[in-house]
Amino acid sequence: MAFPHSPRSGPTAVPNPLRRLTLDDLRRRTSIKWRAHPEDVLPLWVAEMDVPLAEPVVRALTEAVALGDTGYPVGEEYADALGDFTARRWGWRPGAGHTAIVPDVMLGVVEVLKLVTGPGDAVVVNPPVYPPFYPFVEHLGRRIVEAPLGEDHRLDPDALDSAFARATAGGRPAAYLLCSPHNPTGTVHTRAELERVAELAEAYGIRVVADEIHAPLVLPGAEHVPYLSVRGSANGFSLMSASKAWNLAGLKAALAVAGPEAAGDLARMPEEVSHGPSHLGVIAHSAALRHGGEWLDALLAGLDENRRLLAGLLARHLPGVRYRAPQGTYLAWLDCRALGLGDDPAAVFLERGRVALNPGPDFGTGGAGHVRLNLATSPEVLTEAVRRMAAAL
Repeated sequence: MAFPHSPRSGPTAVPNPLRRLTLDDLRRRTSIKWRAHPEDVLPLWVAEMDVPLAEPVVRALTEAVALGDTGYPVGEEYADALGDFTARRWGWRPGAGHTAIVPDVMLGVVEVLKLVTGPGDAVVVNPPVYPPFYPFVEHLGRRIVEAPLGEDHRLDPDALDSAFARATAGGRPAAYLLCSPHNPTGTVHTRAELERVAELAEAYGIRVVADEIHAPLVLPGAEHVPYLSVRGSANGFSLMSASKAWNLAGLKAALAVAGPEAAGDLARMPEEVSHGPSHLGVIAHSAALRHGGEWLDALLAGLDENRRLLAGLLARHLPGVRYRAPQGTYLAWLDCRALGLGDDPAAVFLERGRVALNPGPDFGTGGAGHVRLNLATSPEVLTEAVRRMAAAL
């Protein structure tokens, strides 16, 4: 399976981060990926990468700890670092004063939804989609309206049109929670697709909230388009973070970004929301965005190799699995329906093959018979995982 050349896909001075750690190294970790299952299980599920931290991040954290700089966060360093990063990578920068620091992306989503919707209002999502979208929205007292992706894993304008009509029936406010790039399919939305989203949102008076946490993880052959950079997006929002691209989930910090017409709404976000992020998180994320570009490019090259490797492994060992290589993220969405393993193949692969994957039904409509596989690991672990999955059959 060939992919077009990307300007960022050339050689880098940084070694492939996915080839740096052994399985013994990884099993010393105490995070959920490595503690949720017994040691004989290969964990290719939750969104943690099997990589060491980027050296600029290690250096920034080490210096902060040596200084005892572990107090409360303050200032605009994170927003400035993000703006410089987005300008370099995508030719777009958030508006001055149009950002607010939040504890993490999902809590930021919740706070933004509070600003533009009320209890009982609808939030549109595109299943199969990141499972926490459902409980976070419902716990907030909003109702989910689904606009499923097409068979090609892309946004379906007709499904969006129908969902937006249902969401706003009776004149109620509504929001659209856009996953960009899309998790679990790895689809990277095009500018034309996002402009159509903005047109439909304007027609129905719907506020778009884009979860762009995977935005730096777009692989060779595709380009991320920030939602707020497209025509018609001025009253939308984005949630951004360095946590996925640099493996910083345990160092909490993220930014809510408003379009020009939404800045007044963002200004209403309660001040206490800014108390949630970690000062060390802000330091780590800022260092990653400012100085972690070479490390990120090496990671993207490694992920590109792994998505190709996975295609070959599945063709050889599990030809019944349908796999469309992701354009972004480090997640693979595998259609296992032809294997006859029922709605939840992940349960079979875990019990018989000792490989932990995410169950497809958790991702909503369209998830039955699928699994999500995290390919941000070494080629050796990925190869062994597919071998075990095949043996489970």
